[in-house]
This record gives sequence, C-alpha cells and structure tokens, in this order.
Amino acid sequence: MNLLLHPTYFFNIAQWSNLLKHDCIVFEIHDSYQKQTYRNRTYIYGSNGILALTIPVIYSQSNRQFYKDIKIYNLEKWQALHWKSLLSAYGTSPYFEFYKDEIAPLFHSEQVYLMDFNFKCFKVILECLQLPLSYQKTDHYDKAPLNTKDIRYLANATKEKTNIFSKYMQVFNHKHGFISNLSILDLIFNEGPNSINYLKEQTT
Repeated sequence: MNLLLHPTYFFNIAQWSNLLKHDCIVFEIHDSYQKQTYRNRTYIYGSNGILALTIPVIYSQSNRQFYKDIKIYNLEKWQALHWKSLLSAYGTSPYFEFYKDEIAPLFHSEQVYLMDFNFKCFKVILECLQLPLSYQKTDHYDKAPLNTKDIRYLANATKEKTNIFSKYMQVFNHKHGFISNLSILDLIFNEGPNSINYLKEQTT
C-alpha cells in the first residue's frame, strides 16, 4: 500500500514511524498552502519545555497559493535563531556532535522555497540514519486516493491523532518529563543509530 504525506519541516515521530513501515512513499506536492501547520514548523525540547521552530514565509491569504510556490522570508534571521536553539537544546545530548556537521549546513546557506528546503532536511536525515529510502512525488492532487494510507492530516497539528509513543531519554526530562512526538531531531540527537529501531517499534 502507498503512503501519502506532506513534506514538512523535520518530520515528527508520527510521520517517521509511518515512513519506515511502507515501501512505496509518495509526497504530496500539488496541494494549496495552509498556515499554522508542520509545513513550516517543528517542535523540539528546550530547557523550558516544548519549543516551536517556525520558518517565516511570504504568504497572502487573498490569493490561493500552492505549497510548492511558497517562498521563505529570509529578511528574518530565522536560520541563526533555529541553529542557536538547537545548540542550546541538544548541545549536551549524546549524539549532537555525531550529527551536527551534516545538519549545520542547512542553517548556513540561504534557502528560497519552503518545500525545497523541507526536502533537503528530509534527505539529510536519511543520510544521518543511513536509510536507503526511495520516494515519489504526486503528479496531481487527489482528495481521496485509492489503495493508499493517507496521512496528509499529520501536517496539521489540530487534526493530528493522539499517539502514545515509547519513552526515550531526553536532555531535559528531569525538568519537564517525557515529551512525545517531537521533531526527528530530538530523537536522533538523543538515540542516534537506535532511532531506526525505535521508530519501527512504535504503533501508528
């Protein structure tokens, strides 16, 4: 069965767990852009608890815009802020030093289109986890595709089903306890190569 999902900013645990359970992965690239979704944000675990990292975009509600045409608003120094936040949140995590050289370039070169950047982030995580994962892209928009597990709803946090994921050690869990379904970055910085086994064991 196909798996259909949106390319989002550093997919969360729910999305990645689904990805590793399907052989045929298809990314939706012909949808209209929606604000306040995981398309331009991801959540990490900071010293004060859950922290949203949001990419500013150029978007007008007066005219419908396709997700693939949305540009990043680079006059805001969001990349420096996101990288500083990652350093603060995960600088002492077990695997930050192991992966930082692969991830850091994403925050030190200007990006233009949001979707393109999200695909870059996805490919970097594949490299970090050494996953030979192949995928396709849609050639049109289909509201109700057949023979497909459609998890496009996971891009919208307000429609997301509540999943209870297994606990793993997090940097600040002694302060705030375990926080579930964060960005894949939280998992790989804390669990490293074991991230793949963890994702495969989760119920989605």
